[in-house]
Amino acid sequence: MAFEVETRSLQGRVTAIGSAGGHTLVIDRPEAAGGGGLGFNGGELLHLAVAGCVSNDLFREALAAGIRLDSVRVRVRGEFGGDPAVSTGIRYDVEVAGDASEAQLAALVERVDRIAEIPGTLRRGAAVQLGEASVRRTTA
Repeated sequence: MAFEVETRSLQGRVTAIGSAGGHTLVIDRPEAAGGGGLGFNGGELLHLAVAGCVSNDLFREALAAGIRLDSVRVRVRGEFGGDPAVSTGIRYDVEVAGDASEAQLAALVERVDRIAEIPGTLRRGAAVQLGEASVRRTTA
């Protein structure tokens, strides 16, 4: 499955709209860092990608196993350090409740931890490279 996402800054602002298909979200920097504080920053989006992937995969794998999940909570934590700043690691916790035994629910969580795409990609270290760069000077 191929993906393409895009960000576009609002005219003259750090704030941007991120889009994927018909879905959007607001991307920004904290006010203390020169942004408007109106949306997620990149680090938050990285961590949210882990949480969203794990949550979605829990529901997908539960359905395949005939388990009904009543609630899922995924809490992700991490930090950035160094110069340039990079992630010092990501840790996530999962809470699930459903109509299966605790052993079955625990096995579900363990399976998803092994197969979830975003955590797996980060664990293996995906290559990231700059493609095209288009630059132009504007006048004030």
